[in-house]
Amino acid sequence: MGGLRPDHKTIARFRKDNKNILKNILKQCVRLCIDLGLIEGNTLFVDGTKIRAGASIQNTWTKDRCESYLKGVDQYIESILSECDTIDEQEEDHPSLVNLQEELKDKEYLKSRIQGILKELREQGRESINTTDPDCVKVKGRQGIHAGYNGQIVVDEKHGLIVHSDVVNESNDINQFAPQIEQAHQTLGHPCTNACADAGYSNTPELKKIDDQHIKVIVPSQKQAHGRAVKPFDKEQFRYDEPNDRYICPQGRPLTYTFFCKNRNHKVYQITDKSLCLECPYFGLCTKAQYGRRIRRLVDEDLKLKLQHQYDQELSQAIYKLRKEKVELPFGHIKRNLGVTAFLLRGLEGVKAEMSLLASCFNITRMINIIGVPLLMAKLMS
Repeated sequence: MGGLRPDHKTIARFRKDNKNILKNILKQCVRLCIDLGLIEGNTLFVDGTKIRAGASIQNTWTKDRCESYLKGVDQYIESILSECDTIDEQEEDHPSLVNLQEELKDKEYLKSRIQGILKELREQGRESINTTDPDCVKVKGRQGIHAGYNGQIVVDEKHGLIVHSDVVNESNDINQFAPQIEQAHQTLGHPCTNACADAGYSNTPELKKIDDQHIKVIVPSQKQAHGRAVKPFDKEQFRYDEPNDRYICPQGRPLTYTFFCKNRNHKVYQITDKSLCLECPYFGLCTKAQYGRRIRRLVDEDLKLKLQHQYDQELSQAIYKLRKEKVELPFGHIKRNLGVTAFLLRGLEGVKAEMSLLASCFNITRMINIIGVPLLMAKLMS
């Protein structure tokens, strides 16, 4: 820094005015790590964490909240108008009338603002919107429900260095596996060999995008993650008859293809004769539905079964055991050591830039711990 000590406002202004450039800092840091042989890019771990936004949850509005508030405001405005009429008859310049008219203006302004929020919710098809930071969403963390973002990182196996960071305004990780791995590939310049994440990323269509690139995907299903035992009448106990595209129940009765569910991308199989289910001695255990037992099969069911078997392999289990110490450590450092409890910037572009800075700080600290300051400074000077 050459002895320079910029004011905190100067730093804040610089950060605000250079969001797009700051997002590329991590990429430069990663390429330096690759040159130093600190990142290999063979096995990548993905994880996410909820980070509060610079906004209050009280400023988050849903359609129900808007409609409820508008109803209350309308009633309040009517009561003010009625009171104004009463005072107006008595004395026009009465102080109470002036106060009521000011209050009426405030309520009408609030009403028009809420109507604008409601219109925006309908036009954008969003469930909620925060008036302080419109890009943030309602997220649920260990500290409760708050306005925030979902921070994402991709970490390399060798030294646990961050290869890629991102921030999304989605409350879960279900759609993030493929996008985060592919962006990490762009930074690395080559695809990885193994891609690993926890059950929060278990979304077969997303996992398929990476599996199609001949990358080994190590992600447990929800059932595998929770160690749930297979029950007597679970789907796994029904045999799939592929040539006839049907399932056979444990009692030997067929469930034939009935319809396709577009929303969830799966086929539905149902017992041919519902009376067979109703008269079965296991009715009530297998199903309680009056139309009989149904089985749902994903379009990519074969891939789902393949990935479940792949996760159970001995080598996959060894890789998955490394996941916590590799990918959760950076979040621990950022939140505990750096004391990041919330983003300081607002808007998606701002928090992406801030996350890139935080990830770069973590990588630099790791680089110093691994190779020391002299070697790092020599590399930077060259």
